[in-house]
Amino acid sequence: MIRDFNQLLARVKEGDNKRVVIAAAQSASALEAAVMARKENLADSILTGDKGYIVEFLKKEHPDYADAFEIVDTGQDLDLACREAVNLIKKGKGHLILKGKASTAQLLKGVLDKENGLRTGSVMSDVLAYEHPDKLMLMSDGGINLYPEIKEMIAIINNAVKVAHALENEKPRVAVLAAVESVNPKMPCTIDASLLAKMNDRGQISGCYVDGPLAFDNAVSEEAARTKGIESEVAGKADILIFPNIEAGNVFGKTLTYYCHYRVAHVVMGAKVPILIASRADNAETKMLSMALGILAAT
Repeated sequence: MIRDFNQLLARVKEGDNKRVVIAAAQSASALEAAVMARKENLADSILTGDKGYIVEFLKKEHPDYADAFEIVDTGQDLDLACREAVNLIKKGKGHLILKGKASTAQLLKGVLDKENGLRTGSVMSDVLAYEHPDKLMLMSDGGINLYPEIKEMIAIINNAVKVAHALENEKPRVAVLAAVESVNPKMPCTIDASLLAKMNDRGQISGCYVDGPLAFDNAVSEEAARTKGIESEVAGKADILIFPNIEAGNVFGKTLTYYCHYRVAHVVMGAKVPILIASRADNAETKMLSMALGILAAT
């Protein structure tokens, strides 16, 4: 099982070189990530966006890579840059998309276009990997689904489990989180969590162990689980944390970066290819790590 980002990078380097399409690449951190990925032999990149900015930046900051990338000039039109990125994927010229200067909404508009997008009919969800001192942990969904109902929650779990399998965790432990570890009819997320756990028991959700509702402490701490008398395959040993809504997931994800200072990577699953929507505020390393995670998830 891949337990940290260094192991992830090493595994990706062992595989075939992949090509990332960067949508609206006129972003310093996105271009730095493209150069880092090229230097590390992780991936090549095709850049859509403002060619003038891109060329000037590369000549100034990385002159050895000034001519290293194919560039599709879309000027400063961010929507056009996103559409061109999707079109390149459909033509088979890339294996995944990384968001550059464009917003998540602009990129997903192109990805979800009914006629020219990358829809599969599945629910899309954001899976975040973070480098805990003990192991790589996954969490979802702090980026796409606002208030997921049971159908969306099943897809969110399945998408996260696909990423865990790519990280060589054959049967990950999935904790469906709530504020408490018992079912409370006044807290709908606890009812959903118990249904998801029962569906897993009956084989309707496979490839993993699922338990819930679990409060955060007894999902990740064996001592807390023992103190509360909770015994399961998941309690205290979770590999994947499933949050009840986007607010909880988003706040937790940003806390990992800004308070815990953990290294993180994002990948959106459920489209024809992985979509990388790392925040425009994320640094180049986060975007490069997201590339690596996306490449692994794409294989």
